[in-house]
Amino acid sequence: MTDTHPHSNDQDPPIMIGGLQIDVLEGAFSWYIRTLDSFVSRDLDRRMKNLEIARGKGKITALFLIDDYPGIRPSQISEVLMRDRPATGRIIDTLVNAGLVQRDIDPDDQRAQALSITEKGHDVSQQVREIIRAQEAEFFDFIAPEDRADFMRMLKRAYLNMRKKWD
Repeated sequence: MTDTHPHSNDQDPPIMIGGLQIDVLEGAFSWYIRTLDSFVSRDLDRRMKNLEIARGKGKITALFLIDDYPGIRPSQISEVLMRDRPATGRIIDTLVNAGLVQRDIDPDDQRAQALSITEKGHDVSQQVREIIRAQEAEFFDFIAPEDRADFMRMLKRAYLNMRKKWD
């Protein structure tokens, strides 16, 4: 059968999934980014299945920020996560309810919350760091070591440029 699909090119064979081509998505960065995100998230959830932080987005970043910046405000986490305050509040509620984070009153502004890590939260954050390091080494082992730095540089550049467009 000759490939006459309009989105294929001579250098790369068309992407076939279950015998189907994916139309214009085959050349769309966004499709690959969403799909890779799904693969990475599922794998990370599998690796963290016994931790309170598994499943859902934003909890790992929030936990790391709170661990690294004692007294951080929810609004600062919201900015990093690019989420609105209610969504960030739900993430923080999950971390508080799991005993990983505690809310305090900011000593400089009685109206503001200051978040801090609990001992349990710090232990979990250390475990998650190790899981992420292992995932990076194992899950992306198909990327040659000499290509990793270039790929990371491209991803960071894309992220920073998208942040500029978002803000």
